[in-house]
Amino acid sequence: MLYYLFEYLDKTLNMPGAGVFQYITFRSALAVILSLLLSTIFGKRIITFLRNQQVGETVRELGLEGQTQKAGTPTMGGLIIIFATLIPVLLLTKLDNIYIVLLIVTTLWMGTIGFIDDYIKIFKKDKEGLKGIFKVVGQVGLGLIVGSVLYFHPGVTIRTDIKKADIRLNQTESMIKAAPVYEKSTATTIPFVKNNEFDYAQVLSFLGGDYEKWAWLVFIPIVIFIITAVSNGANLTDGIDGLAAGTSAVSVVALGIFTFLSGNIILSSYLNIMYIPNSGEMTVFIAAFVGALVGFLWYNSYPASVFMGDTGSLTIGGIIAVLAIATRKELLIPLLCGIFLAENFSVVAQVSYFKYTKKRFGEGRRIFLMSPLHHHYQKKGYHESKIVTRFWIVAILLAILSIVTLKLR
Repeated sequence: MLYYLFEYLDKTLNMPGAGVFQYITFRSALAVILSLLLSTIFGKRIITFLRNQQVGETVRELGLEGQTQKAGTPTMGGLIIIFATLIPVLLLTKLDNIYIVLLIVTTLWMGTIGFIDDYIKIFKKDKEGLKGIFKVVGQVGLGLIVGSVLYFHPGVTIRTDIKKADIRLNQTESMIKAAPVYEKSTATTIPFVKNNEFDYAQVLSFLGGDYEKWAWLVFIPIVIFIITAVSNGANLTDGIDGLAAGTSAVSVVALGIFTFLSGNIILSSYLNIMYIPNSGEMTVFIAAFVGALVGFLWYNSYPASVFMGDTGSLTIGGIIAVLAIATRKELLIPLLCGIFLAENFSVVAQVSYFKYTKKRFGEGRRIFLMSPLHHHYQKKGYHESKIVTRFWIVAILLAILSIVTLKLR
């Protein structure tokens, strides 16, 4: 909203200084500051409200040290993240940008699913919360929306005429913008590969003829799978104080770098990466999101004053998935979100091995002392803060390695 106000003041009234709102970097800086202030200042009030409403965590007895002390700690703290993200986004972004619209829809959609799940757990006294099938239906529904919009919307394109151009930073922007060619495409980026673009449509090349028009049959299911997997990964990672918020913030910062570069025609050409028109606006959303996550950590770090609940974890996973897909970096997710992948894998491996050994030997056996993975280390006697810090360090290393893929091919 403020973007349009200052655009009017700049172009119509020629107000000095109003034009600074045209810069993504300036609005991103404002977004991160505003979201930090909102999450830290109003976060306390939201926590007090949740406590007064007796929105407390019900902890199952899992035999973990310090677990019983967490019973009654306010949950649904994901509302702080959602609130502190959306307010700066509504104030500082171009609301007619299709990527921003998708991210707002994702935030509200996944936040609603998580809120319903937390509501059932707390007020209906059902520890299982929302049935798994309904969660999956919600995730698939969002995947259908995101996949369809990214595939069919005319505003989602990539520039194809400068892929092989030898462009350097000393050339003028006007030279780069000469005779631009923007096309609809389902191309994505393969990390660590020199000619690193892969078009999902090529999977259907055996059909011959105009096989590209059927690319949505491949693209949309892939989007659904990614959103479901990443949101579930974030949900499983949210098990001890500060783990999900901290590791997610690291991954989102890396995605912010990719977004800024992919949305800048000069930098994307210099780095020989895909230029995605209008995608740079997502940098402002990411800045607000990072500020909200860091502000939430003010209250969620050990010992936590509030838990994010599914309201926060599902929202975080959904946003990260959509950001990766929109920037054509979804194949980097196993590396960038390696913590989520490890948590997911630990649960799948544990359950599968237990069922297999029970059928084979008559008794179930386990790979880990407990899953998800962070509980395994708790069972081994590591303190929560040590586990979280080491997971953060791993997340930072994975984020750095992901950024290195810009040049390491």
